[in-house]
Amino acid sequence: MAEPVRASDTAESTGFDLGHGPGRLLVWLYGVFTVAAASRSVVQMILDFGRAPLAYVLSAAAAVVYAFITYSLVRGGRRARRAALVCCAAELAGVLIVGTWTLLAPSSFPDATVWSDYGMGYLFIPVILPVTAMIWLRRAPR
Repeated sequence: MAEPVRASDTAESTGFDLGHGPGRLLVWLYGVFTVAAASRSVVQMILDFGRAPLAYVLSAAAAVVYAFITYSLVRGGRRARRAALVCCAAELAGVLIVGTWTLLAPSSFPDATVWSDYGMGYLFIPVILPVTAMIWLRRAPR
């Protein structure tokens, strides 16, 4: 009877194990941000969607991006690493675009998003996290 393939076996064969070092912290932070962004957007959309639909939809989009990055980091492997890099770049672009937009046209956002003011409401972690993740993904053992 064949033995089931474990996630650690996959990570060993690809040389990409997130169980140690900064990878574990990145998975944890992205997991927390997934829950925070998703919870915030769901509650806001249910309670008062008409007040700031753009902000709430952008927060939901951020949650989806965070969830995909979390999944990719946990999955490991060459393709997942590439997908995480692409998503981190997209996340950084989103933070920079929305952050700039909220500063230049604050009336467009009657309520804040996760990425408003470059993530100021989240201690700027939304702008720091993708940069840190991309650096780690590029430097982590392959």
